[in-house]
Amino acid sequence: MNVKLMLTAALGAALLAAPACAKKAAEKTDAAKVDAAIAAEAAKAGEAAPAPAKPKVDPAKLAVDNAAKSEKFLADNASREGVKATPSGLQYRVLSEGPADGAAPKAEDVVVVHYVGTLTDGTEFDSSVRRGAAAKFPLNQVIPGWTEGVQLMSEGDKFRFFIPPELAYGEKGAPGAIGPNEALIFDVELIRVSGPVRNLAAAQKFLEANGKKAGVKSTKSGLQYEVLAEGAAGGRSPTDANKVSVHYEGRLLDGSVFDSSYDRGEPIEFPLGGVIAGWTEGVQLMSEGDKFRFYIPPALAYGEQGTPGGPIGPNEALIFDVELLKVVD
Repeated sequence: MNVKLMLTAALGAALLAAPACAKKAAEKTDAAKVDAAIAAEAAKAGEAAPAPAKPKVDPAKLAVDNAAKSEKFLADNASREGVKATPSGLQYRVLSEGPADGAAPKAEDVVVVHYVGTLTDGTEFDSSVRRGAAAKFPLNQVIPGWTEGVQLMSEGDKFRFFIPPELAYGEKGAPGAIGPNEALIFDVELIRVSGPVRNLAAAQKFLEANGKKAGVKSTKSGLQYEVLAEGAAGGRSPTDANKVSVHYEGRLLDGSVFDSSYDRGEPIEFPLGGVIAGWTEGVQLMSEGDKFRFYIPPALAYGEQGTPGGPIGPNEALIFDVELLKVVD
């Protein structure tokens, strides 16, 4: 923000104040000389000059000042073109829209988003974009402004939210990043929505169609698999009592990779009876050197719970490419 100086008034004030300030200016100059001398002596002694004390902030006053600042910002912002408001006081603007058939989340759904969070002065305090990794979380476990706002979106949409303090972090703020009673601005891109009912329907539809494809076999449990490559004859097949060494890659139905021993550059070794049911059953169908692709129903994977906090949502079907390197014992 540029500060405009009223030159005539400022000059007049300076002239009127000059006689009274002359003595004070001299005193300040002398004090500066003393500070410089102390610093010079400290430097000679190999000591750092003491840092000037930071002014103390009155938390109560800061909360009051921020509340007034937030109220003014939101009042001004509400009249800007394209800005809409909800009864709660949440403001938002549609930056871009996704496809017409994009899913809209409910509060209990898990969402995958990219976002950038800023204060009203433009200071960025958090960004999934800067980290290079989208965030995934249950929508009912974040600040109220997010829970309400993201439900207005559909997959592929990008919105800008202007969130009042009472729908953000309130009087407490978030230490180190967000002060008390700060209004916040978030640019949010809704990438994907997942929820137990939605995911189960998608899993059933996928598995029904996938089971009809050439080369795909199914077991009585509902596990599906196809043989990608066979190892040498005579390779051992494990039981659920064995420990195995494998390379693998795990994907969601949309192709997102959520785990990969290949990416880590080393295989993993584990007891076959200590993993999800789809793995325990499926790997027993293999012999050393084989590479299979497994299509695992939610009931044989992580079920209705998924993996809390991500990356696997509730009732997600999973796809694993698994290479059985060795039956260890």
